[in-house]
Amino acid sequence: MTRRRRGWRIPVALITLAAIPLMAGVARLVELAGGPEVIPSDPRFTASPLPVVVHIVGAAVYALLGAVQFVPQLRRRHPRWHRTAGRITVAAGTAVAGSALWLTVFVPPQPDSGPLLYVLRLVFAPAMLTGLVLGINAIRHGDITAHRAWMTRTYAIALAAGTQAFTEGIGGAVLGHSPLALDASRGAAWVINLAVAEWAIRRPATTNPRHRQPRTTVGSHA
Repeated sequence: MTRRRRGWRIPVALITLAAIPLMAGVARLVELAGGPEVIPSDPRFTASPLPVVVHIVGAAVYALLGAVQFVPQLRRRHPRWHRTAGRITVAAGTAVAGSALWLTVFVPPQPDSGPLLYVLRLVFAPAMLTGLVLGINAIRHGDITAHRAWMTRTYAIALAAGTQAFTEGIGGAVLGHSPLALDASRGAAWVINLAVAEWAIRRPATTNPRHRQPRTTVGSHA
């Protein structure tokens, strides 16, 4: 396998993981637009469609464009594209976290959830916003390592929706389907994603020194 193909393995895996919630989001958008009900209707969302639409569209842009940001060849060979895509990704991530916080506070919780999931969402939505701000601040000061670390953490938080498709199933089989058990299973997705992100951030670099990016000037990235 060539180095170019290896560079796309992680983005493809991330997009595949994101595909599950993205397909559900597209089905929800079709329903809100007056189309057929592909998934069960939810009156909580039909009563307040705008933040739902912002959340779904923002999540789609963030998941897809954010995954491509992990391709080393694109960062090295097309820095201008990387900066432009980075700004769009940050805007989409802000929309995702902001709308998630709005939906948590102002929309009634889903019937099979309890206070634990409510608290977790109140923690991770602001955490994602904070990570985006810290990532932007890092690149403005020329700290590429910190920039990548914070952007990786924020992406891990956002991608928990994909991981929850697996943790809910496993957690339900092991812990049962009480609200507390389901909340714990959903919360496990954030923990798992952040643990993987920290491993990826802290693992020894294997990149050829000749291919490493030089430090950039302040404000060169999103």
